[in-house]
Amino acid sequence: MPYVNIKITREGATREQKAELIRGVTDLLVRVLDKNPATTMVVIDEVDTDHWGIAGESVTVLRERQRKKS
Repeated sequence: MPYVNIKITREGATREQKAELIRGVTDLLVRVLDKNPATTMVVIDEVDTDHWGIAGESVTVLRERQRKKS
């Protein structure tokens, strides 16, 4: 019974995009590992950019800095 947890930042992934991720991951596990799709669970967690850090800074701060450079 595979369990896959996908974590993405909360920045507007559409319902359709998330459904495609769920289908794609399930199909991959079926194809590569011969897993049963009926018992394969895929969970998508959307994390606020203030709660996701890279190199000691939040993604919010990093993205703001990138915007100012543009």
